[in-house]
Amino acid sequence: MIRKHIYGTPFETEAVMADIAQADSAPAYGVIDTQDGFSFTYIMDDDDIVYGLGEANRGINKRGYCYISDCSDDPNHTEDKRSLYGAHNFIIIAGEKSFGLFFDYPSKITFDIGYTRMDTLNVACENADLTLYVIDGDTPYDIVKQFRTMIGQSYIPPKFAFGFGQSRWGYKTKEDFEKVAQGYRENHIPLDMIYMDIDYMDSYKDFTVNDDFKDFPAFVREMKDRHIRLIPIIDAGVKIEDGYSVYEEGVKNRYFCQREDGSDFVAAVWPGDTHFPDVLNPEARKWFGDKYRFLTDQGIEGFWNDMNEPAIFYSKEGLEEAKDMARKFAETGTSNWDGSEKDREAKEDIGVWQLGDKLGSLANSQDDYKRFYHNVNGQMVRHDKVHNLFGFNITRAAGEAFERIDPDRRFLMFSRSSYVGMHRYGGIWTGDNKSWWSHILLNLKMMPSLNMCGFLYTGADLGGFGADTTRDLLLRFLALGVFTPLMRNHTALGTREQECYQFENMEDFRHVVGVRYRLLPYLYSEYMKAALTDDMYFKPLAFVYPDDKMARRIEDQLMLGNEIMIAPVYEQNGEGRYVYLPEEMKFIKFLPDGSISEEVLGKGVHYVDIALNEVPLFIRSGKCVPIADAAEYVDDINMETIRLIGYKGAEYVLYDDDGIHKDYDMKKNCRVLK
Repeated sequence: MIRKHIYGTPFETEAVMADIAQADSAPAYGVIDTQDGFSFTYIMDDDDIVYGLGEANRGINKRGYCYISDCSDDPNHTEDKRSLYGAHNFIIIAGEKSFGLFFDYPSKITFDIGYTRMDTLNVACENADLTLYVIDGDTPYDIVKQFRTMIGQSYIPPKFAFGFGQSRWGYKTKEDFEKVAQGYRENHIPLDMIYMDIDYMDSYKDFTVNDDFKDFPAFVREMKDRHIRLIPIIDAGVKIEDGYSVYEEGVKNRYFCQREDGSDFVAAVWPGDTHFPDVLNPEARKWFGDKYRFLTDQGIEGFWNDMNEPAIFYSKEGLEEAKDMARKFAETGTSNWDGSEKDREAKEDIGVWQLGDKLGSLANSQDDYKRFYHNVNGQMVRHDKVHNLFGFNITRAAGEAFERIDPDRRFLMFSRSSYVGMHRYGGIWTGDNKSWWSHILLNLKMMPSLNMCGFLYTGADLGGFGADTTRDLLLRFLALGVFTPLMRNHTALGTREQECYQFENMEDFRHVVGVRYRLLPYLYSEYMKAALTDDMYFKPLAFVYPDDKMARRIEDQLMLGNEIMIAPVYEQNGEGRYVYLPEEMKFIKFLPDGSISEEVLGKGVHYVDIALNEVPLFIRSGKCVPIADAAEYVDDINMETIRLIGYKGAEYVLYDDDGIHKDYDMKKNCRVLK
């Protein structure tokens, strides 16, 4: 049962697809206050668990902290961070009474979930203009499926996108990409994609390639002949440069975000001064989306959208304010940190910390988000009022364009910033993580929360984007990445090279990545079934074992599909780990010699040995999963080699299709394996 409650004059986000009538009564749960903005307050029972919020920090159970939905470009994902790249305003209170809440509000909204008072949930935003959906259900899992049906079918990528991808900020020339391709192919480490970060462009201009690619279509074909797809990045900022057609067309047709006075807003990002496409304007969104054709016409089949919070290094206005503050600071002659011992003639107290704060806040300034506007049906809407919709609509622009470019073909698309609704157009990666062991666990915990909000094609930068990885960290990251739909090794400029062939005993990497391809028929099948039935690919244990009190508290193990549980090792020097089995399961290890060990373990807590070069999983009692022989790319997987592992006598319903087109007929594409 879903009830819709409207407050004030909400902005239409297009997050919800279902036609739901407005309720004629107040919400059945909590207290609403609209006297000063909007506030929802609910007193939680001691045993209540709070799920949801998609790409948010900390645990699967969100209780005990404060989270702010405010799409933010922040590369330091430490425990104190309240905002990350996404805004996914769906939560479930699970306890004696279970219900879901979706706050459809496109600006900053705060979820205080037992932070101020341990028993109190408070959700608050500045303006009382929003739609609140209240979902009743028998279980949290049932509530998720109702929500997923309400917001529309999740994005489905092409099958090659389930292969392994290699990326690095710093690949620039044709030779750089050829070196990576050669490194993987000659060492027989599976690979399907090489990602192109910003250096492939001409001066960081969207929809260009640099002069090193003399014949880009030929290079794309050459890579495809080796069964490798090139996946270029697209950023939100369009470089201001005379003679650059994207810039000139946008200015001429008023397709960029504007200041209050009608001039085009200027923000500095990678290319220097840029304009942002006004993707909340349908005409401008179509124009920007159609620009992807520049690359699809040259054979490109996938993209990743970045910097689309939108990230801002600084604005002209912000820079002038900082310069003015620096001048005033220099004139005061004070050395006090807070300016309290200022020159008597000075008119303002400006201390060194204040100046430092101003310089540090030039990037992604809240003031800058108030300086530009969107043209929405002829009405100028200030950006900060709809901030969380920008990344969604950049990716929507591409998704809608792909329908025009080739309506029968699937394209790979994922984004950094997102709002509920974007899940229909693409996946996400979890942004600029670090080469930290704690980020394996953070990656694991984010996955089911993202699935709850509709984002199925998800994954993290394996090995870590920032800082230097280590051999053991990368292997453990990869052992988790084997199971995430997006499996990509990515790292930053200036960090240690972390391609799989850079380390000793690379046969271990060949094996671990190879397990992904052996399991791919199963992983693809479970993804497709989840997408087509509004289900989850990853689930918390509590969703499958709701009456098991211990399972309700487990956060470092996940259920995948309907057959398996995963429990990765996420501690340095760990030679195994403790696991809790809610029922009898078969403990499976893919061993480096290509063999598979199987051991039946009873319900309860077990310590299991897991070497660096082993990939573990657990098959539920009475279930089985299909595996294929090893392959070096997705097209090389021989479906004739499929066999079942798990419990004897079990059957598995395999979904498979051509992986290219959109013929998703479940009946036609499913067959029973015995």
